Order: sequence, then C-alpha cells, then structure tokens
Amino acid sequence: MMKIAFTVILMLFILLTHARQGKEPVKVTDLLKIKSLGGVTLTRDGSKAAFSITSIEPDGDSKTDYKYTNQLWITPTDGSAVPRQLTTKENASQAAWSPDGKQLAFVRAADGKSQLFILSLDGGEAVQLTKFKYGASSPAWSPDGKQLLFAASVPFKDLLNDTALNPGKQAPKWPAEKPGFDKNEQLQASAAKADPDGSLEEVRAYLDNNAADRKARVFNKLNFLDETNISSDMSFTHYYVVNAVPGATPVPITKGFYRFNNASFTPDGKQVLLAGDVDSLQHPDRSLESQLFMVNTNGTNFRMLLGEEGKVYSGPRISPSGKWLAFQYGSTSFVSVATLAIMPVNGTAKDVIDIPFDRSKGALTWSTDEKYVYFTAPSNGGSPLYRADVKTKKVEQLTDYNSGISSFDIENNKLVFVKTEAANPFALYLADATAQQAKKIGHFNDWVNTKKLSFPEKKTFTNSKGMVVEYWMMKPANYEPGKKYPVVLEIHGGPSAMWGPGESSMWHEFQYFCSKGYGVVYCNPRGSGGYGLDFLRGNINDWGAGPASDVLTSLDKAVAEGWADTSKLVVTGGSYAGYLVAWIISHDKRFKAACSQRGVYDLATFFGEGNAWRLVPNYFGGYPWQPETKAILERESPINYVQNITTPYIIFHGDNDRRTGFVQSEMLYHSLKALGRPVEYVRHPNATHEITRSGDNRQRIDQLLRTWEYFERWIK
Repeated sequence: MMKIAFTVILMLFILLTHARQGKEPVKVTDLLKIKSLGGVTLTRDGSKAAFSITSIEPDGDSKTDYKYTNQLWITPTDGSAVPRQLTTKENASQAAWSPDGKQLAFVRAADGKSQLFILSLDGGEAVQLTKFKYGASSPAWSPDGKQLLFAASVPFKDLLNDTALNPGKQAPKWPAEKPGFDKNEQLQASAAKADPDGSLEEVRAYLDNNAADRKARVFNKLNFLDETNISSDMSFTHYYVVNAVPGATPVPITKGFYRFNNASFTPDGKQVLLAGDVDSLQHPDRSLESQLFMVNTNGTNFRMLLGEEGKVYSGPRISPSGKWLAFQYGSTSFVSVATLAIMPVNGTAKDVIDIPFDRSKGALTWSTDEKYVYFTAPSNGGSPLYRADVKTKKVEQLTDYNSGISSFDIENNKLVFVKTEAANPFALYLADATAQQAKKIGHFNDWVNTKKLSFPEKKTFTNSKGMVVEYWMMKPANYEPGKKYPVVLEIHGGPSAMWGPGESSMWHEFQYFCSKGYGVVYCNPRGSGGYGLDFLRGNINDWGAGPASDVLTSLDKAVAEGWADTSKLVVTGGSYAGYLVAWIISHDKRFKAACSQRGVYDLATFFGEGNAWRLVPNYFGGYPWQPETKAILERESPINYVQNITTPYIIFHGDNDRRTGFVQSEMLYHSLKALGRPVEYVRHPNATHEITRSGDNRQRIDQLLRTWEYFERWIK
C-alpha cells in the first residue's frame, strides 16, 4: 500500500512539475489577446446580466494592424447557461435593460453619429430608435418602459439657433469673452455680405467664413485644448426624452447654455434627476462648480436641489422607492477627496447626512432594500467594492486589496462584477450581496492559464513624513533563488493615480518584463490616491524630491533582499511619472538606462501647452508669472537640472498628446542632444496621451518593445 501511495505522489509531482515547466512566457503580442470587460448591468429582478467586451482584432486584411471591437454579451445569473454574445459587426456599448428585462437599449454609430438602438431578446435584429442630428448616448428607460432618456452633445453654434433648447435664439448670459465687444452681440448672425474689400461688417462676415471653412481658428475661450488638438469649438450636453418607438421625435428636458450629466428617471417616472453646471454669469470654462437638479419629464419645473459656490456636487443616485438621494460633494480643488452623502429627495442642504470614508468613491448604487449604498474606491493597491450602511453610516469592505473591481451591479441579492487580479486581467464574477461565494462566469481570458505569471509581493515602509508607503516586488517569471536579476522600477502617473495588483492597465507590461527576466518594483509614493486626503496632498509644492525619495526607497528595500543585480537597474514611467523619471536621473546615477513617456518636464511650459494645466495652480498655489509660484515651478522642473542627466535615456511622446503637450519633450531631447548625452526620442504619429491604454495597438507594441530593446542595449 505504501509503495502504491508513493508511486501516486511521485506521479503527481512529475505532472505538476511538467505543468509548471510547460507554461509559456508572456509575449508582447499577448497584449492582443486581452479581452476587457465592463458596463455590467442587471435586469430589475436580477435574473440576467448584460456587459460589454472590448477585443482586439486584425484591421481588415492587414497582418500588422489591429482595431478595437466592442460588443454586448448576456448571461443568466442562476448559472443555467454560459454567457452568449448579443451583438456583432458594428460596435455596441452602453447597454440599458428595459424594466421588464425583455429588451436592451444600447448605443451604436450610424451615419457618423452615436444613436440609440433597441434589441429584443425574443429574437431578430436590433432596431435603430434615434436618427438624431446631435447623436444620442447614455440611454435610460422610463419605469413604465415606454420612453428612453438620453444625452446629446450640442455644438455652441447650433445651440445659438436651436429654438427648442434656446427659445428666442438668445445669446448666453455669460460673456463670450471676445475682446472689444459688449453683451455678446458678435454672436448674433450678421446679414452682411462677405467682402474682403467691403465695410467693417462685410470684412467681419468674410473672416467668419474663413473660420467656418477652417482657414483660420480663432480662440477666445480659456480651455482651447482638448485631448488631441487645439479647438475653438464648444459643446453642451443636454438631455432628451423619446418614446421607445422608431421614428419618434426626441423632446428636450434641459435648456440653455449649460452642461448636464448623470441623468436618471425617478422611480415614479415623473421627473429626472441630474447634475450639471448652471452658472449664468461665468463662462463655462471658468465655472468649476456643479449642482444637482430635478426637472419634470416634459421639461417644466426645473429646479436646483443642491448647489454652492466653490462646491462640486456629483454622481446623484436616487433610491428604488424614490425616497432617498445618494451623491458626493467636495471642493473644486483637484487635490481633494469628495464626501459621500445622502438626503431625503425632498430635503434641503440642512438635511444632508455625511457618510465618512476617506477614499475617492465611484459608481454609487443602491441596494434594492435601500439599506446600503454600494461603491468602488481605489484603496491600498486595490479597488475594492464597499457598501455603506445608511442607518449606521458604517462602511464595509466586501472585496480585497489584491484585486480591482472595475464594474458592477446589484439587484435582489445578486451581485455581478468585473475583477482584475494578477492571475487574470479581466474576469466576470457572480456573488451574493456581500460578495461572498463568488463564482467566475465565462472563460474570456483563460488563455492566461497557459502562461507563466509572476505574482506581486506586498511590502511597506514609513517615509520621512511618517506616512506608510506600500510597494510591490514581482520577481522574474523564471526566478531561481541565489541568482541575481535586472530590475525595472515602474512609476505611476497622475500624480494621484494608484497602482497595485488590481490595476488592469499595467497587467501586461509588468508580466512582459517579468517574462523577459526582469524583476519589477513599483510603489504608491506620497501624492498617490487610495490612501486618504493627507496622503493625497503629501506632494503639494513637492513633485520631485519627496515622491522620488519614496520610489527610490522602495527600490532600495527590494535590492536589500538580495535578488536584484544593482549593476542592471532601469526605470520607466509615463505622464507625471515621465516627469519623475527625469527628476530622478537628474539627481541620481544608479540607473543604467531610463525611459520617460508623455511626460512633463517644464512646469511653466506645461501650464501653457497642456489641457491639464490646472494641475499647476492646484499643486503649486498660483501661476507662472507670480514670483513665489515661479520660483517653486523653477525648482520643481526637471528641465532646470538637465545638465546633470548622464543616464542613457529614451523619451516617448505622441504627436496628438494635448493633455501634457509635447513641446516639453522636444525641449528635453534637444537640450540633452546639445549636451551630447546618450538620448533617443520617439514620436508616435496621431497618438494621444492614452497611447499605452487605448491607443493604436501596433504603437502600443512598438513603445513597449522599444523600451525593452533600449534597456537591453545598456544592461548587457
């Protein structure tokens, strides 16, 4: 008997060893296999869930170019069947269940604009509901299933002449800020004939035609940069109600030169709750406040529920009975944590009840019995699911810090959510209302089971400010005790981002470097999100030295464990982390090579060329022309230490990156090249700031390969 048992154990050992040895390394092209899940929504009875899957597929007949596809899927929540795909061909997103669970409304492009479609679960093709001139998005069904609420983005010039949204074709009350004109009279259409040699009015008409034909772009607004380009245009989001019958005419329920969001029907279907900015005196680019409103479904009785100067009210969610309102509020500062609160729907500001929780919260969702408000919150390296007891004001953590919940919905004790963890970039789970007994649904990314993965080890230390800093080490996939390995120090951006095992955007890059024989070390330095307000504000007036100390300490701690080859250390990071890489290598010589992606290197220039320019006054207390702030910006800008950079350096930027702007990367490269330093500069045509997350897939692969190849030049 003992001999048989020994033989069985030996065979199992051999099989397990063979299984481990048989697993493949993560390849750069595995990026193309990742299916991203999101948009989870449950029927009212909780019996079915719809969700979206974004896949990467060959673009036409090309063998090297790839496109994103987004389709809707459905699954029963009783486990009686596997998930099945609902839509094909054209992309589909933003699914919304009808109250009876028999139809899905969703958004799909038609004739160049997003429009609403309805798909019956009884069979047949999806039917186009809207053919609206402004497009349609964010569908929500009325409680009786007879109407749909949707959002539309209306260009400023159209809004001026749209009598439904702008009765009387009036100019806005806020100033258009065109110098030399009073009372916005220049916004009114002129009857003058365009003539370059004519009268002043005829010359103005001629110039207007040039602008309309894109021969000139004239800027008078403060925010003239979008994510990809400079823009003189403005648009305003308004909400419409349309009967759920193809060909029905949408009816606006909001009006004016304002922007609205997060709209939903009240449970009785008589009103719509929404958030927005209705400051009638300030230009929309200058007004940072946001208020909560209620309006009848025919557009009458528009009224403000909550609003205050210097405050942002956001994310309103009404309870199933219509009695309670959950929302968040906070200051207009970028470096703040909003407060979760509830109040009676018919209450006022004095009836607001705060629910303390020092994390940034999102996706507020009521439980069916109205006892809890569910939400996700980046925290301690994960993005757990939480629920707040509205009676006791206690917050309960439902999932762990080693994973991230990116989308969820709950109905009738059925909880469906998307989870990211080191073992799987995206997976769908079904659980009860406490997130217990979670069961994976479907096999969307099970290809990872054939891969040899590296799993992060979490560590902590206390920094110079007395803050506990968390960091993670990922050893090479083929790690053997006693050997030493090159290490890449990865740094996150933001600066208020947060990394951990639940971070989906870095899953592939971390695993790729580990498969190439590198160890990966990353941390959440002071200024990161996920650790409360004081930690978030820990880098005010200190973007360089303090955070650099934290990330380098995490590396020192990892090196002290004895497995890192200190002659083969490299560092990389994007956005704010591109900044911090430049700061570090201008003050520290330990790295054999460095990589900055889409970074910020001169803060005064960043104020002028980036659409995220408000980070400057928010973090440094003023503007580049103010002497005290100017001195801080000069002290904190890596470009002013460029002469100290001798580390071999590769710099990336996208041609269409307007979030940080690309001029600074040109400045940094040009300066280093003039100094004769080992530097390489890569620009990706048409790429935006989101290149590594949602950009052209060939460029995503290119950037990762170029980073690895550059490191290999110097560590070998």
